[in-house]
Amino acid sequence: MNASFETLITTYINDKVGIAEDFLSVDLCHNLRNNLLSFNDAHLLLQAGVGNDGKMVFDNLIRNDSIYWLDKKHNNAFEAEFFDTMDEFVAYLNENCFTNIKSYEFHYSLYEAGSFYRSHLDQFEDDTKRQFSMMNYLNADWQPKDGGELLIHHNHHNQSIAPTQGKTVFFKSDELLHEVLQTNERRMSVTGWLKRG
Repeated sequence: MNASFETLITTYINDKVGIAEDFLSVDLCHNLRNNLLSFNDAHLLLQAGVGNDGKMVFDNLIRNDSIYWLDKKHNNAFEAEFFDTMDEFVAYLNENCFTNIKSYEFHYSLYEAGSFYRSHLDQFEDDTKRQFSMMNYLNADWQPKDGGELLIHHNHHNQSIAPTQGKTVFFKSDELLHEVLQTNERRMSVTGWLKRG
């Protein structure tokens, strides 16, 4: 068992937001970051939208990041390593917390300097399959001046989380409003959702 799995779950139980500083190894972060940058250089990243299926809206006043979906069909060694980690975590989560997670989906996310994502929930009004949100950060040497914090809105306080390399954040998709504050540097992550069905 990866000790960071227990850290993520324990911190989630304590404060509705799980945080593990080393959920992904330094090497895997580096390799996923290189993947993301190579896909960006090849113009494969697409503008991120808001909503699902036919209700997708593209509005740069709400969010202006770019994304590219991970897929096992890519046969990419580093994506496969990431998926192996997620398979292990989902198995551990289901066994210990009876969450009944059946699947997941993840995309690379790139915020160029000046980008942001306004306050939102991660679960769609007409589709409740998303149960947990996970952000896996790929930013080496991130500094406070770089901005780009994940701001989570609790009932009586806000929680600011820096997107530092190796850190993973985990919370219920339908519970916590959150936003990405404007970033002053290129900000990268693998972000996604654990799903029922």
